[in-house]
Amino acid sequence: MVNCEWGSPATNYHIDHSPLTTTMFKNYFKIAWRNLFRNKGFSLTNLLGLTIGVTCTILICLWVQDELTYNKFHDNYSSIYKVKANRDFNNQIFTDDNMVLPLAKTLKEKLPQIKNAVVTTHGGSHILTYGESKLKKQGYTVSDHFFDMFTWKFIKGNAASALPDAYSIVLTQSAATALFGNADPINKMIRIDNDYDAKVTAIVDDVPDNSSFKFDFINSFNYSNEYLKQAMNNWQNSSWDVYIQPNPGTNMSLLEKNMNEVKYQHDPDDKKISTYFAFPMSKWRLYSDFKNGKNTGGLIEYVRLFTIIALIILLIACVNFMNLSTARSEKRAKEVGVRKTLGSGKKQLVIQFFFESMILALIAFVLSIGIVYLLLPSFNTLVDKHLSLNLAQPLFWMGAAAVILVTGIVAGSYPALYLSSFNPVKVLKGTFLAGKGAALPRRVLVVAQFVTSILLISATIIVYRQIQHIKNRDIGYDPNNLIMIWATPDTQKNFAVIKQDLLNTGMIKSLTRTMSPITDIWQRMPGPDFSGKPANQSIIFSGQSGDVEFTKTLGIKILQGRDFSGTPGDSIAMLLNKAAVEAMGLKNPVGMQMRYGRALTVIGVTDNVVMGSPFEPVDPMIIFFGPNDANSISIRLNNSVPPKKALSSIETIFKKYNPAYPFEYQFADEEFGKKFIAEELINKLTNIFAGLAIFICCIGLAGLASFTIEKRIREIGIRKVLGATVQQLLLLISKEFLKLVLIAFVIAVPLTWWFMNNWLDKYTYRINIRIWLFGTVGIMVLLLTLIVVSLNTIRAAIANPVKSLRTE
Repeated sequence: MVNCEWGSPATNYHIDHSPLTTTMFKNYFKIAWRNLFRNKGFSLTNLLGLTIGVTCTILICLWVQDELTYNKFHDNYSSIYKVKANRDFNNQIFTDDNMVLPLAKTLKEKLPQIKNAVVTTHGGSHILTYGESKLKKQGYTVSDHFFDMFTWKFIKGNAASALPDAYSIVLTQSAATALFGNADPINKMIRIDNDYDAKVTAIVDDVPDNSSFKFDFINSFNYSNEYLKQAMNNWQNSSWDVYIQPNPGTNMSLLEKNMNEVKYQHDPDDKKISTYFAFPMSKWRLYSDFKNGKNTGGLIEYVRLFTIIALIILLIACVNFMNLSTARSEKRAKEVGVRKTLGSGKKQLVIQFFFESMILALIAFVLSIGIVYLLLPSFNTLVDKHLSLNLAQPLFWMGAAAVILVTGIVAGSYPALYLSSFNPVKVLKGTFLAGKGAALPRRVLVVAQFVTSILLISATIIVYRQIQHIKNRDIGYDPNNLIMIWATPDTQKNFAVIKQDLLNTGMIKSLTRTMSPITDIWQRMPGPDFSGKPANQSIIFSGQSGDVEFTKTLGIKILQGRDFSGTPGDSIAMLLNKAAVEAMGLKNPVGMQMRYGRALTVIGVTDNVVMGSPFEPVDPMIIFFGPNDANSISIRLNNSVPPKKALSSIETIFKKYNPAYPFEYQFADEEFGKKFIAEELINKLTNIFAGLAIFICCIGLAGLASFTIEKRIREIGIRKVLGATVQQLLLLISKEFLKLVLIAFVIAVPLTWWFMNNWLDKYTYRINIRIWLFGTVGIMVLLLTLIVVSLNTIRAAIANPVKSLRTE
């Protein structure tokens, strides 16, 4: 082995041929450390690039880990399934979560393979009142065995006695504190929706962020309620979620077959339409997308995408390290020559150079930890999570060791092998020409960097244009100055006087009631029967109910016929949207008699309204006249009145007639905007990481340009003496880098086209990728390259040539 003790001012070499020992590694570390800070192996550019790369990797790993651990805190994680159905309507298969209420109980009774079966509501907001406190909280109503199937940490009470009857309630710690402060909430009575009282029987810890269930309270079904009595005997009305927990070793294919048979026994007609299956908890979060009855992925695509992006950014930083280290090879050549002459082998030199890259990776990691702590609050706001960096976890340090090791090995591999291969005779004779052997690999790596950067920039622009394309889609109603307020029993009872008082203020134009908000679809169902309907026609419809001034308030166009007017005849009236008329093949539907459980008459046809996903076609829709089924009140504000003033007047009236509930509202345009949260998050993250990738490329490019100029400094001086202008010198240095960018552009364009076309294919309404986009990105990257190289070149071009020529 070679033990090199570095003195000052001279450097002394001592050859140690001892076997591989701990002492040897300490010596390697000491030599590498001293080399770094004698500016032999150290480069601020390298450190900056690696720090950015490692920081991005840590942040993305935290996000990915959170997504991959969703729901894993449940003890029965691997044996919990949600029952779903593929419903076939005229060869259009729709995957549905909605199940009938009696399904869970019946499955548990008839199928011995099932250990537990639970039915729940979909979750929703309710008003919890205790004394003067009135809070709107999210909760689920559940059946027996909910706490046997799902694991929640009990602070007070226990799972066995949590919900003894329909008039009990379990609160989370934060909900209990909000209602009761520091007082003991157990056995306290709270009022729910100003409808009934429930006793607090248990307190659970707040729900983890990475949980599919988000709630502040849990209560149980009251099966003595008249509505639920009827629902327990109704095998057609699908409005609930059903979960099953099979016994260990259950054959899931056979269980699904038996599930279907149980459902068909109680609803034979369903056999023509629905096929039921069990969807495992492990897929709820990341594999939630279905198309035509097939699971097509979901968030897992973005988990994979950003994992790849993190690795790419780290790789770009490593490539910078390789490029700059090999470019600086002339400064290390004499060191390598002397050490080889004194007996050092290639293996020993490789280990030393690897140690240098490892130390630099370690320093970058330590700096990254500090930066992550600073950035984490902003990153959490961006991704809407509560991620934290837990340095006490052994898993963290295992990951840290892996990142440092991989970064050090990847970044240091090529420089170590290249530098250790120098011929000592040529080096010491002065005939060694450093850098030529590394020129081609360096160019390849620079091209790879720019290919990645061009792809990321192009992808960012395409994602942004796709989002804007959907946002500019005609949604069929006017969301501006439209607010939505949840209906309650009191607003239903006092609706006529509330409406009149609101109109008397002059603050509003009109108002109406609907079953669901205009921004959401709550009901899907088979289409109605009508004279001349094809025998094989089976179409899935969205359902909505409305009140008088339905289209006026919401700003929906009536294409044929009229809106609801409130006459007695409206009780058997219905509206169809344009998509429904086209799907049923009708030409003049107004006045047609249709049957949907009862005889109904079509009184009008509306324009298509985007209530569900803005990325998908509009469903055929039926709008029934159903003011008594209202869950939402929509109010059109007067354009000439400031919204703040109008809302103040509306709040006064609602507090007067709806005192048991806090006044809360949503603007329709803001609720519609929430449909783009996932896409906009992806766009923001891609923007950030594309910017960082370009930045790392630029600092690497600046370093390479600086070393290129340093090698050619005498040539530049001679050319200046012979009359070369700054522009000519700039072109001389820049043309090599511009060629590399052009090569990267040629490679990146087809790659980006293929990748982004595949991404856009999942959208029905999508943009076409235009060639001008790539031209714009190419020009932008070329200009950026020219600027970075020019800043370094101009400094050398304007320097006094006498200094560069007055050398040895």
